Amino acid sequence: MKKLIFALCCLAAVLLLAGAASADTQPQPVSTIPYDQLPPVIEGQHHYLLLCVDQWTAKPTNLGNTDGIMLVTLDTRAHRVMLTTLSRDALVERPDGVIGRVTYIAANYSPEALCQVLSTHFGIRIEKYILFNFGQIRDIVDYFGGVDVTLTANEASYMKRNEVRPSPGEPIISRAGTYHLCGRTAVVYMRIRKGDNGGELMRSQRMRTVLSTLADMCREITYEKAQDLVNVIMSETTLSNMSLTDMLAAMEQAYTLRGCTIEELRLPVEGAYHGITYAGMSVKEIDWAMCRDSLNRYLQNSFLVLNSTADDEFGEFETFDDF
Repeated sequence: MKKLIFALCCLAAVLLLAGAASADTQPQPVSTIPYDQLPPVIEGQHHYLLLCVDQWTAKPTNLGNTDGIMLVTLDTRAHRVMLTTLSRDALVERPDGVIGRVTYIAANYSPEALCQVLSTHFGIRIEKYILFNFGQIRDIVDYFGGVDVTLTANEASYMKRNEVRPSPGEPIISRAGTYHLCGRTAVVYMRIRKGDNGGELMRSQRMRTVLSTLADMCREITYEKAQDLVNVIMSETTLSNMSLTDMLAAMEQAYTLRGCTIEELRLPVEGAYHGITYAGMSVKEIDWAMCRDSLNRYLQNSFLVLNSTADDEFGEFETFDDF
C-alpha cells in the first residue's frame, strides 16, 4: 500500500512538472513601425515576398498555414540578389493588434495583410507577393530538371526513415552526400524540421539552399528561356497581386543580375529571439528592433552572408569577397 501511495505521489509530481513546463508565457509587446511612417524603399531595390502554404494543393479561398516565408530583394543599382527568410513560428502583432504566430496571418486575414504586417516588423515596404503550394513548388523544381542538394547524415537519416528517394525508381536515400532531387523530394527536404537539431531555423536555411541553387542554374539562361520561366511561374501560382507586367519587370531585373553573388539572411538573427510557450504552442519571441537593425545593415551593405552549417546550426554573419 505504501508503495502504491508513493507511486501515485511520483506520478502527480511528474504531471505537475509537465504542466508547469508547458504553461503559457505572456509575450512582451511587439515593437513595430507604423506603416505610414516606413521609410521609402532604397533606390534600385525591389522586394518580392515568396510564400508557400502547407498544402500540396490549395485554393485561394481555403489557404493553409504559411510554411515558407522568403523575401527576395533584387538590387539593380548595387548589383545584388538577397534572400531573407523568416521562421514560421515567429510572434508578430496581427492586424487586429493581438500577438500571434506569423504562419496564420495569410490564411486568417490575407496575403496582402501579411505583406503589411511584415512591412511594419521589418521596417521596409513590401507590396508584391506570390503564394505557392507544395505541388507548385514541386512542379517548378521539375521544370528546372531537379536540383542538386548535399544532405547531412541527419538529413539522410530522415529521408531513409521515411523511405524517400531522390527520384522515382531510384534507391532510397541512406547516407550523407550530394543527390539530384526531383521536385517532390526537394519539397520534402525543405520541410525537414528535426534534422541537425535546427528546428524552424534550419528549415528556413533549407528553403534558401534550394532557391539559391535554382538561381545558380539560371546564370546561363537565355532571355527567351527567362520569359518562358515567367509563364511557368504564373501558371503555378495560387495567389499573387503581381500582374503579367509586374512579373515581366521582375524577370528583367533578375535577368540583369543573373551573374551576381546570392546573399542570404535569416530572421530572427542570432541573439534576437528566445523560445516560449504561448497559446499552447512553442513559439519564438523576437527582438524586432534588433532584427530591423540587422536587416537594414544587410540591405545597405555588400556581401553580407549567413554562414550556416551542421556544426554551427544557427550560423553567424561573415563578410566574403565571393562565395
